[in-house]
Amino acid sequence: MTQGAGQEPVVRTATLRDFRVPPYAQAPMPPPPPVPHPGNAAVGDEPPEGYTPTERDLPVINRGDTVQVQAVPESRPADARGRGPLYVVGDVHGYLDELLAALGEQGLVDADGSWAAGNARLWFLGDFTDRGPDGIGVIDLVMRLSAEAAAAGGYCKALMGNHELLLIGAKKFGDTPVNSGAGTATFQAAWLLNGGQKTDMERLQDVHLQWMARLDAVVEEDGHLLMHSDTTAYLDYGSTIEDVNDTVHGILTRNDADECWDLFRKLTKRFAFRDEGGAQAVRELMSTYGGQRVVHGHSPIPYLLGEVGSEDGEEAARPVVDGPHVYAEGLAIAMDGGVTMAGKLLVVQLPLHD
Repeated sequence: MTQGAGQEPVVRTATLRDFRVPPYAQAPMPPPPPVPHPGNAAVGDEPPEGYTPTERDLPVINRGDTVQVQAVPESRPADARGRGPLYVVGDVHGYLDELLAALGEQGLVDADGSWAAGNARLWFLGDFTDRGPDGIGVIDLVMRLSAEAAAAGGYCKALMGNHELLLIGAKKFGDTPVNSGAGTATFQAAWLLNGGQKTDMERLQDVHLQWMARLDAVVEEDGHLLMHSDTTAYLDYGSTIEDVNDTVHGILTRNDADECWDLFRKLTKRFAFRDEGGAQAVRELMSTYGGQRVVHGHSPIPYLLGEVGSEDGEEAARPVVDGPHVYAEGLAIAMDGGVTMAGKLLVVQLPLHD
């Protein structure tokens, strides 16, 4: 394998720093220039107008108990129930060209970006927009592949990420104040602070909002418990997978800004499986929802494997991500390869093998 006394309480208005998801670490790294892709009328050497790249985030912890998996495409037959092979995709964050290339490498799409995998099963783990140049293009692609895969006898499905909740909230509630627990916040401010792209908002349509709002939060496939965030906060929303998904859909249907903010805040938590007690946290989720391994996105692998810097203040070299990150006593698989920091957008066939 390769693999967060007597006196009246003080009320304050929170600053934008309170709602960053999560606090960014060191100096910003410029994103790679966009590559032309289907759907762009023209792309030059400069990013598209309205593209606002964001700094790279998260504290970095060096871990010695983890390895990476080099995922090599291979042809596998259908399972005993006649279903095709299972694939998962990590966080995309608007990087449409990288997504098309990664899907093509696995034989899931052809040169035109059309479904080419027959009865294969494909799950996206969420976070389609923000930070990268074409989040709406990513959503349009996933929606189209869903129809094409179904027609071919397979399927392409997607989970709810925290950035889907953020984009829905920014569109629905804008600058409406919400009770954040740290003062006054708004979805609009949080969305912009966390890489919201003006071009995505301009192109966002009702069909995109409806599609995102119907996404499930958790699913179990072939013994893999798939979810976006590496957190146990899903347990707050139900004791079964069906309960969790119904609760999340209900919250988005009720259009209560505070309730939606609380859901966004909880699904933004991370690192529950990383440190001491991480394996037990994974077991708690699986004992409730089933599965033998948790597969998640959300927390970039480079931050799980790298170092902030040496004691003399020099920045350490970032780790190279060649595949998923397997950790927590082998019970958790991280799938966010860090495409927003010039890392790798991961598309991997499950199960992984030692």
